[in-house]
Amino acid sequence: MAASSLSSPAPVEAAHKHKWLIAIAVMLGATLEILDTSIINVALPHMQGSFSASIDQITWVLTSYLVSNGITIPMTGWISARFGRKRYFLFSVTAFVIASAMCGLAQSLTQIVIFRLLQGVAGAAMIPSSQAILMETFPPNEQALAMATWGLGLITAPILGPTLGGWITDNLNWRWNFYINLPLGALAIIMVFLFVHDPPYLKQRKGGRIDWTGIVLLALALGLLQLVLDRGQRSDWFAAPWVRYCTFFSVLSFIGLVMHELRFPDPVLDLRIFKHREFTMSVTIVAVMVSTFYGVNLLNPLFLQELLGYTAWKAGLAMLPRGIGAGVCMFTLGQLSRYGVDTRPLMGVGFVLASYATWQMAGWDLQVNMASILWPVLLFGCGSFGWPTLSAAAVSCVPRERMGYAASLYNMMRNTGAAIGISLVSNVLTERQQVHQTYLVQHFSVFEAWKMNRQVPLVPGGIHMNLIPSLTAGHQQGLGMVYSTIQAQAMLLAYNDIYRLLAFAMAALVPWFIFFKRPQSGQGGGAH
Repeated sequence: MAASSLSSPAPVEAAHKHKWLIAIAVMLGATLEILDTSIINVALPHMQGSFSASIDQITWVLTSYLVSNGITIPMTGWISARFGRKRYFLFSVTAFVIASAMCGLAQSLTQIVIFRLLQGVAGAAMIPSSQAILMETFPPNEQALAMATWGLGLITAPILGPTLGGWITDNLNWRWNFYINLPLGALAIIMVFLFVHDPPYLKQRKGGRIDWTGIVLLALALGLLQLVLDRGQRSDWFAAPWVRYCTFFSVLSFIGLVMHELRFPDPVLDLRIFKHREFTMSVTIVAVMVSTFYGVNLLNPLFLQELLGYTAWKAGLAMLPRGIGAGVCMFTLGQLSRYGVDTRPLMGVGFVLASYATWQMAGWDLQVNMASILWPVLLFGCGSFGWPTLSAAAVSCVPRERMGYAASLYNMMRNTGAAIGISLVSNVLTERQQVHQTYLVQHFSVFEAWKMNRQVPLVPGGIHMNLIPSLTAGHQQGLGMVYSTIQAQAMLLAYNDIYRLLAFAMAALVPWFIFFKRPQSGQGGGAH
């Protein structure tokens, strides 16, 4: 049934005629949503001053968006089926623009957290809906091209976000990071209204019972999980009672959600799609891939700024080659798919390049030059070869009327993978730094000499400088410099460890392309 549904002509002939205008329209919305998750990060210190907030308080500006966005994403297919995809997309973009304006006008921390919650709910529909719209608009032989175009925006937006956000914050005001959404959002609204149309099956509105139980269980499961992943590290994970309780109820809600959704006639989350082997493979691979990509996206700017002393602007510029590499790969894959070339092996090539690039990053030291940074960053961007094929395979292997549900599940896994990747990288970085610092302190000859000859007390985290009054000022200064060097070396070794771990994760994904079905003649990448 899936193959026959995809071989049929596009539901509306006009869609083929305006397909690139439709692509621009939906990509504007999707890019805005992705950009908004990264552009605000560099403005947090300025927002902290405006609202007289602590560091822990101001991070709720990020957490509130991620939680509400993560809860809403998996419901987008169900909402589109009941109310119409075009109507829902228009409502979402409009609400996103309004919420952005309100965030820019916020006068207190409470106000901006509430508006960010609303912004996250509104932005949730843009990625899965745009993916489903593109897959229905483009003919089968151009679906990989459509996903390559779509993926380009999704990959370059997080890279450009910190650079653009830093420039806006330094030269204008942090509020303009929200205001720039207004003109672009207005253009997206006009273009979606004029060119996007629902296919016939979506014009037949669904009735019946609303899956309130599924909605509540989904909100609890994903909301609590996102909260733990985003803020658990600040509370030392399971040492905090709230982390244990939230994790327990999240797992319990997931179990209840699965049991309920498999029995409910019109579930908010269509888990039966996991019966499609290629869909299950696609979402599993993309979850690991996104974890790595978001992990590297977090690590690289931190490495450049904390260890090499780069400014935020210079660190952002150093990340631009990744966008160039992604753009070249997306364009190449899209063009090859138009001519019927089997693009499955390129997925494996992309993972090889990403694995090699992260392995090269694991060799960075405190004297690494710019050329040695730019080359792995560029190659890592070329690892994006897998995005279009995975996206096309995940959505195209189901009947057209289930594409919205498939896109929702796919992006739920993508979003969860990103949250897990960021949380895992942050946690491992802290843990490995402590391990290396303890080892270096215990084995560094200078420290051993002071311990034996001067009775300087040592602790696992370093030296208590206030416990060595017998040392002269010169000795204390020299000892402090040695300790600072050990801290920097421990941090460097921690980065090296994580980059190697991510290289192994990418290498493990290399052979999986052979398990995807070969595309039919003229259908490019993806599984059909």
